[in-house]
Amino acid sequence: MKLPNVRETIFSLKSYLSAITALYLAYSIGLPRPFWAMTTAYVVAQPWSGAVRSKALYRLTGTFFGSAATVYMVPRLSNSPVVMTAAMVLWVGACLYLSVLDRTPRSYLFMLAGYTAAMIGFPSVTDPSLVFDTALARVEEISLGIVCATLIHSVVLPRGLAPALTLMLDKAVRDARNWMHDTLSGQAAEQKDRDRRVLANDITQLRLLSTHVPFDTGNLRWTSGAVRAMQDQIAALTPAVSAVEDRMRALQAGGQPLPEAVSALLSDISEWINAGAHATHETAVRLRAAVTRLTPSIDSRSTWRDALLASLMTRLRELIDTYDECLALRREIRAGLQGAPLRSPRSKRAPKTVLHRDRGMALLSALAAGVAISVCCAFWIGTAWSNGATAALMAAIFSCFFASQDNPVPGIMQFLTYTVYSIPLSALYLLGIMPAIHSFEMLALAMLPTAFVLGIFIARPASAGKAMAMLFGFLGTMALQDTNTADVVSFIDTQVAQCMGVATAAIIAAIFRTVSADWSARRIQAANWKELETLASSPRAPSRHTYTARMLDRIGLLQPRLALAKRPDDVVAADALKDLRVGRDITELQRARRHLPMAEATIEPVLDSLAGFFRARSAWRIGEKTPEFLVQIDRALSSVAAAPQGAAARDRAVVALVGIRRAFFPDAPDYQPAHPTLEGQTS
Repeated sequence: MKLPNVRETIFSLKSYLSAITALYLAYSIGLPRPFWAMTTAYVVAQPWSGAVRSKALYRLTGTFFGSAATVYMVPRLSNSPVVMTAAMVLWVGACLYLSVLDRTPRSYLFMLAGYTAAMIGFPSVTDPSLVFDTALARVEEISLGIVCATLIHSVVLPRGLAPALTLMLDKAVRDARNWMHDTLSGQAAEQKDRDRRVLANDITQLRLLSTHVPFDTGNLRWTSGAVRAMQDQIAALTPAVSAVEDRMRALQAGGQPLPEAVSALLSDISEWINAGAHATHETAVRLRAAVTRLTPSIDSRSTWRDALLASLMTRLRELIDTYDECLALRREIRAGLQGAPLRSPRSKRAPKTVLHRDRGMALLSALAAGVAISVCCAFWIGTAWSNGATAALMAAIFSCFFASQDNPVPGIMQFLTYTVYSIPLSALYLLGIMPAIHSFEMLALAMLPTAFVLGIFIARPASAGKAMAMLFGFLGTMALQDTNTADVVSFIDTQVAQCMGVATAAIIAAIFRTVSADWSARRIQAANWKELETLASSPRAPSRHTYTARMLDRIGLLQPRLALAKRPDDVVAADALKDLRVGRDITELQRARRHLPMAEATIEPVLDSLAGFFRARSAWRIGEKTPEFLVQIDRALSSVAAAPQGAAARDRAVVALVGIRRAFFPDAPDYQPAHPTLEGQTS
């Protein structure tokens, strides 16, 4: 076994100190199940102080709502076991549904509200008159654990989130820089695909980690607006780089070389990007000016190559602007960590990001939890088992713990396995050590070796799940029993109930909830198509940043599933990236057409065809790329190109139509400009 390092040792000692403090206070107050306080302190413990504080807040709030629901339901329904079970199933299912939909740390609130009601309600049905006292005691015990963990992890050698977050920010920028460099220098497709997959995963992980920023103990919390804005800028790089790559490929089709001035510009941009943190804003201004000079003017006589070049220059300008803004925000965050004031409030105006939500999977998770609870309750009611409540509450807890996974069975089974491994340890303490202890000091010393070793393994990502299962089984057994009157019979009965509840959750999940990586990837892709249909058919232009962030989130979700999927290629991910570009082109076309009334009649059929195509794809039918669709795109492009010179909307519409044509008809013959006089007749 590897010896613990300083960071692991400090984390384990802090976790133990907070847990033993909570246990002492629970004993001092005279709470009936003081080990719930100790268990909670370990459940809340996180490597970073900010994560502890956010998790503590959500756990405390969820515990309160779950307890309130129990106090309301149990006295009214305890005389009708079937109705009581149905009400509890509905409550846990509804909370779990909301938890799976909300893929931020806030989801912990809903999950806690669900299984806390089961944890308090089921043991209280035998004596409903005491449900308020029981609920109050659980809230007090859990609150003690939360408060002690928050104080200790925030005050005693607090570990701020800043190093981890800034490291991830720098990694995301570095991975984006690698992808841009490989694209501009014409590297092999395999390398660029690898760069893109890494960046998509970086963006998703960064968004999830940064939700803890407002709770951090250092100056990082004051930079949350800049951090959010930088995430949006990094996300915005993806469609820009992908579009640049596609336009370069189109311009070089058939062995044609890029114009010499364009090649020199690409080399200059690549050199500026490779400078990393040393890249200057002045260079960005100079590069933007060069892009503007090389952008051809589009009119009714412009060729397809002119339109491609204009599209390439527009996307290069966006790439430069976005990367320059990333560097500026990174400097601002660095200065903010040192206490400098933030430069402007514009980052606070960043749109609120809504991550991908799968309502079907959330409903399936809620159904599986409800069935598992119902099975345990049916066995409990039918046999009048004295410990049936323990089985039901464990089924509720473990149905919730792993609900966000495609296949929750391995996680539940690992927890069950290490819960079984913890039984001898629980028996040793509960039946051997506890009866011989006559002071809290002796108890604290007796708990230290086990808690310290398990805390070390919890601090290691590779063993955290196994160690937490062992600790939960050990402390959970102590929390579920009256440690003053425990005997062998009650201990065995409790262990059987725990294992039965966890096993039931695993069996029901295997029957109702488990899905393959292929199936999950297809659902994510279908969600992309459904959203693209909505974008194309919407009468209003949606927020480009919100759509881009959500689509990138889906690409990040696709990557680990594709690694497990049976398909040997990366077609789904490539399609998702193309969909990302198309979605951006649709939003730009929607925004531009409001300012181009003379081209409205030709743009509308293009959007209708796009909506129909993605409607068919979202229903898993083959969307048809008909010749008429290509004619509609060319007609709209001709109409937009003939619009008055100098209109910014016209340039945006041209770039968007070029992108749509390239996405759907990459091998079609070149667009042929219409004669101005004929254009007036066709439009």
